[in-house]
Amino acid sequence: MASQKDVANRIPITGALMLATLMNTLDQTIANVALPHIQGSVSASADQIVWVLTSYIIATAIMTPLSGWLSMRIGRKPMFLFSIAGFTLASVLCGVATSLPEIVIFRLIQGIAGASLIPLSQTVMLDIYPQRMIPRVMSIWSAAVILGPIIGPTLGGWLTENLSWRWVFYINVPVGILAFLGIWTFMDRDDGGRERPFDFLGFGALTLFIGGFQLLIDRGPSQDWFDSKEIWIETAICLAGLWVFVVQMITAKHPFFHRDLAKDGNFIGTTLFGLFVGVLLFSTSALLPSMMQTLLGYSALQAGLASMPRGIGSLIAFLSVPILVARLGPRTVLLIGILLSAEALWQMGQFDLSMTPGPIEVAGFVQGLGTGLLFAPLATLAYAKLAPVHRTEGTVVSTMARSLGSSAGISLLQAMLIRDSALAHSGLATHITTNNPVLRWAMPRMFDLQSVPGLTALNGELTRQGAMISYDALFSGMAVGCLLLAPSLLLLKPPPPMPAHVGHDVVVD
Repeated sequence: MASQKDVANRIPITGALMLATLMNTLDQTIANVALPHIQGSVSASADQIVWVLTSYIIATAIMTPLSGWLSMRIGRKPMFLFSIAGFTLASVLCGVATSLPEIVIFRLIQGIAGASLIPLSQTVMLDIYPQRMIPRVMSIWSAAVILGPIIGPTLGGWLTENLSWRWVFYINVPVGILAFLGIWTFMDRDDGGRERPFDFLGFGALTLFIGGFQLLIDRGPSQDWFDSKEIWIETAICLAGLWVFVVQMITAKHPFFHRDLAKDGNFIGTTLFGLFVGVLLFSTSALLPSMMQTLLGYSALQAGLASMPRGIGSLIAFLSVPILVARLGPRTVLLIGILLSAEALWQMGQFDLSMTPGPIEVAGFVQGLGTGLLFAPLATLAYAKLAPVHRTEGTVVSTMARSLGSSAGISLLQAMLIRDSALAHSGLATHITTNNPVLRWAMPRMFDLQSVPGLTALNGELTRQGAMISYDALFSGMAVGCLLLAPSLLLLKPPPPMPAHVGHDVVVD
């Protein structure tokens, strides 16, 4: 629970927490825009460069559960200080990296250091504010945090074009210093010592499961999946880790996660919901900047500007959530968010190579509205009946699930894009023959079928067309996935009504 000093200083503490989380989210969106430039700088292939994103996310997913135990062991204030300092230092190392292995390793360190920032920030916010203020305060905190996706793409594009991609990591330094000083100055001393005995077997099994799963989906496409012994080994590691973890959770006297979490239906439901949201929605923020730069010829700055409406939509949604939840209830707001997200993905499924930035901006804005309506209602439903003593572990588990979903989504969707693009290219090429007089007459001169330069140019155009077909099919399929996710909301129970004398509380649906 929060001390009197923390309650008295909750406004500056909130500001420091928002800076720490902003640093985290800012880094993610900036890196997305800079990926094509990083790819060229370190000579990575299309499937390898996504390791820059997935290495960070998977390190976060593995470290997030441990961060909850560490925060109780050494105290939340020391944990925050170590995390912010480590994240800032790792950002500098990412900026000076000269090869793909280096940047992937430094991104792993960055993910390990920053894993605790979001879940612990949310836990502290839940502790230092009274229950009646939680919906409004969490929305304000989330609105400030969403500044990362708003300014990140444009700032990243500007830094990449005018300085270099390395500055997308250096920019974390001043933000990290301010957050560190804020926590150091205003948060009360916390010596920790409240932990349960640490379940090393459970944590080790969970790490094997997450690491094996990520290697499986990262390496599967390049190794021809289960035709490779490597993939079978990684599958065995993944399944063995999952089996040991489940058995340990059921039988251990002090399991890694408290078993009470599994007894709360709403918490389990919202955690699974967040997992699939990570797969279906968050991966688009990694796919779109690459699509704009490689297929449409956008510069990094132009791609960043076209990505801004998504963040603006999320900001508007975050600010609207308290009113909408109070009037409609959290489940209804979640349904609206999912339907808006599905509509945005369906619009993305209509993209073409001749379009202006307008369709990208409109679809991004709608998707921002949709995703922005998800977080606060999910938190309201997840912690409606969960005991306060389990909040830290609850936020840790929820964050881990979203991270795992995002990482898996990025890897799987990138693999699907590469596969489907090749198939579409092959399908288009079958319709082009040199003995077709109509085709030869209608073909632009630059695609002369009788010359090597013409055939090369034609092959490049077929590659672009095939990739666009692949993107459209992928986005349309994700839209259907969102619609299939919507009925699961019926399984979530609305939170109990608050006492009548408490003002500004959430009205249930």
